[in-house]
Amino acid sequence: MTDLKFEQKRSLSRLEAADQLTALAAALREGGDAELELGSGTLSLRIPDDLRSEVEVEIDNGEIELEIELTWPTTPPKRKKPPPKAAARTTTSTSKPKRKPKAKTTNTKRSATKKP
Repeated sequence: MTDLKFEQKRSLSRLEAADQLTALAAALREGGDAELELGSGTLSLRIPDDLRSEVEVEIDNGEIELEIELTWPTTPPKRKKPPPKAAARTTTSTSKPKRKPKAKTTNTKRSATKKP
């Protein structure tokens, strides 16, 4: 069952078709709430950041049919909850802190000689 269906069929000039697609492109670029002038009415849509698309071209009985379909859910997607913050870990140590090793010193012994 369809919640809502809007369908419009009419003849357009190439320029009018381009204007309609340009208005749709601007609405897509802006996102959020978009209002599209379609013939005698206005269609208001909420356009999310992410869409699914389908392009279909069919040639039959001497006519070309081009369908551009954009699909998105009517409700915004549920945001994932951020993972809980890890508790700060504190460690206690009973051992003595390590000390820097002392620099080695060399003791040089000099012998003194007495002069006669």
